Amino acid sequence: MEDLSLHILDVVENSIAANASKIEIKIVEKISKDILIIEIKDNGRGMNEETMNNVLDPFYTTRTTRRVGMGLSLLAQAAEESNGDFEINSKIGIGTEVKASFQFSHIDRKPIGDMKSTIVTLMISHPEINFIYEHEDEESSYVLDSNDI
Repeated sequence: MEDLSLHILDVVENSIAANASKIEIKIVEKISKDILIIEIKDNGRGMNEETMNNVLDPFYTTRTTRRVGMGLSLLAQAAEESNGDFEINSKIGIGTEVKASFQFSHIDRKPIGDMKSTIVTLMISHPEINFIYEHEDEESSYVLDSNDI
């Protein structure tokens, strides 16, 4: 994937497949601290222990439509390649939280990409889901809640 917005889209598709009715996407750019953080939270069905133990294996998937699940493993790899970190937490019946951090100035950090198109595509394609998008940098912050549109 060429940019982080495509990674976000892929992870959010997992949330949609997990029957989430609310998905929060947050991007934090702290250039003075040389960090970029992406957080995705959903209230989907969550994952059991076996799935959590295998979630970063690109050849493990719970999908029946294809035999591999690359989204989370590729995001984790992108974070680690840019001197960052990756965390995932999930609870059955509560949902899943994904957090990826990147060294902002790292030469291998992918660009954020076209988040506007990504968010609009998600909102138009899934009007039944409440999407909350927050983007924060050192000078400003804004929140877009699909329930307010």
